[in-house]
Amino acid sequence: MTATTPPLVEARGIAKRYGPTVALADGRLTVRAGESHALVGRNGAGKSTLVTVLTGLQAPDAGTLLFDGAPAPALGDREAWRSKVACVYQKPTVVPELTVAENLFINRQPGARRGFFSWKRLHTEAERLLDTWDIRVDPAARTSELKVEDRQMVEIARALSGGARFIVLDEPTAQLDNKEIDRLFTRMRALQDSGVTFLFISHHLQEVYEVCQTVTVLRDARWITTAPVAELPRPALVEAMAGEAVAEAAAAAAEAVVDQAVADRAAPVVLDVRGLSADTYRAIDLTVRRGEVVGLAGSSGSGKIALAESLAGLHTPTAGTALLDGRPLPFGDVPAALTAGVGCVPRDRHDQGLVTGMSIGDNATMTVLGRLGRYGFVGTDRKRAVARDLIDRLDIHAEGPDQPVSDLSGGNAQKVVMARALASDPHLLILINPTAGVDVKSKESLLRRVDHARDDGTAVLVVSDELDDLRRGDRVLVLFHGRIVAEHPAGWSDHDLIASIEGVEDE
Repeated sequence: MTATTPPLVEARGIAKRYGPTVALADGRLTVRAGESHALVGRNGAGKSTLVTVLTGLQAPDAGTLLFDGAPAPALGDREAWRSKVACVYQKPTVVPELTVAENLFINRQPGARRGFFSWKRLHTEAERLLDTWDIRVDPAARTSELKVEDRQMVEIARALSGGARFIVLDEPTAQLDNKEIDRLFTRMRALQDSGVTFLFISHHLQEVYEVCQTVTVLRDARWITTAPVAELPRPALVEAMAGEAVAEAAAAAAEAVVDQAVADRAAPVVLDVRGLSADTYRAIDLTVRRGEVVGLAGSSGSGKIALAESLAGLHTPTAGTALLDGRPLPFGDVPAALTAGVGCVPRDRHDQGLVTGMSIGDNATMTVLGRLGRYGFVGTDRKRAVARDLIDRLDIHAEGPDQPVSDLSGGNAQKVVMARALASDPHLLILINPTAGVDVKSKESLLRRVDHARDDGTAVLVVSDELDDLRRGDRVLVLFHGRIVAEHPAGWSDHDLIASIEGVEDE
């Protein structure tokens, strides 16, 4: 390649808004042919938005996208986009009931005419395609029977069959063990040698150093830097992702937590977890004491959310125990977990948190209806009074308990979910992404409720991608590939916590 050869992909000044939300303010990316180029940044940095633009799923509001120096195809020209770029997502897009060959040529069977095509030719073409790229998968195998790594290779082969030589790999190692990751990287290097270019998106920075030549960092919806991996030390990469040090107010709050954490080390244990294991986490040991706030941090594939949801009664682990106030915590049974003393703010208020056709009062009190009446009859006045009290406690801006919850802003809707979790006076409060998608004022109001819960003696487990959420904790446990790998006491630095989340050891 000469110095005058244009980049395979070049994005300049890409911007995208969704209403008042700025998803991407200044996205930039320059990828040279034949390289593996890493795209990194914390959740919310703008990576996913940039990928949707790179793959033609949406048009940017501003900016320029070039392939081989020429403008990107028109948004509706899907064939042209398939010949340029393809994305292999963390969640497989293959159809599990179909064979490998059928998945490779789905909706574009070779030689198909008037609704008929040759099965023999389909398998012949599939064998030829797999052999060309040295992908050792049986074309007659049912895709559901393949290992995760082989399903990924089928998706890569399908992308290559459309003519694309630029493949986006979105968190490809999230569901793989160490040996499978090594095999994936070996296959990536072989495909690179054959002329394939990769954009590699991962939360695990040590993988960037293993398999990529160049890295681009996004932070706060903006391009921060692009550099050769070999010339960017790991601490510098983490610093580029973390950005500025915490504000003085947040630092002061952290110092206050440090003082309190020392005083509460002798508090009784409320939650005691030993050897808890499932598909996405393994051998988890942790405790949460009375009046203690413990954070759970980790990347999207770390297992942190599945672990929290198991403790909230949504899933049943395959091994291990969990005691709440000395009694076995019921798994796989949300009502039983609620009765045992667990309150939960789920990860998605829209799908899991709110019944949008009901009022604020109905949503806030649905977990405590048994306390509001006898023999199955709920006192309307009693329910309304409890709802009003919750509205006042959470500072929910609303006309009253009878207002439809669907009328509320995102911040006030999340406060209703928090109100319901607190209504039962839980011994253990589990908060999963508690401030996601809310404004700054509502975020601070919700985090003050965490402080109040600690003051009331509640044991709190906070699972979040937001550093500000975790900063209110007495300590933070970090999960990496399903295991707890680090514990940071209150007062941790952004740099140190992010390094643990990304699996980076200090050099």
